[in-house]
Amino acid sequence: MTWLSPSFPVGAFTYSHGLEWVVEEGTVTSAATLTAWLSDILRHGAGRSDAILLVSGFRAAAEGRANDLQEVAELAYALQPSKERRLESGAQGRAFATAIADTWGAPSLADLAGRLAPDPVAYPVAVAVAAADHRLSLVETVEAYLTAFAANLVSAAVRAVPLGQTEGQRTIRDLAPIVSAVAAEALIASLDDIGGASLRADIASMAHETQYTRLFRS
Repeated sequence: MTWLSPSFPVGAFTYSHGLEWVVEEGTVTSAATLTAWLSDILRHGAGRSDAILLVSGFRAAAEGRANDLQEVAELAYALQPSKERRLESGAQGRAFATAIADTWGAPSLADLAGRLAPDPVAYPVAVAVAAADHRLSLVETVEAYLTAFAANLVSAAVRAVPLGQTEGQRTIRDLAPIVSAVAAEALIASLDDIGGASLRADIASMAHETQYTRLFRS
């Protein structure tokens, strides 16, 4: 929970995952529309894909399968559908790996980062490897990751829509069962099950690149 809290220096607060564009465009204007948008991203977009990548990366790291782990990491970085989403996953992964190396330590993550350089370790894989190195629970790790993912986007919406803090907390509450369901599905999935259908979210991340006024990096 420390690693996935807003105080951990990965810069998560600077990314909106394309949400800033759909706020300006008029798709997300309330807590209800935000919940619908984030529900789909969790079920059919980056939430689900990241969870499967995290599970695969965790198991490869825990079992000492270095070549398989590198393949998962390379796939995670290659799957990003836009320039800004690539930045979002890569920059957060690099920052996470650096912060872990300077504080808690994670030998497998340091080794993976060295082998992938100059490319970064994608964020979900970086979290997975650190968690495996510290023998954390996989079930709790994937659910905590998805909770942090959702909470960060709710925080972005609180600033961008804007929403009240209470409405933001209600949204996180309403997303909790979806987070649990997606995490449970990821635990029995394989890399072959990765796929997405949240096309408007991908388009939003591309449109954000040319948005005239922006608060967020993605």
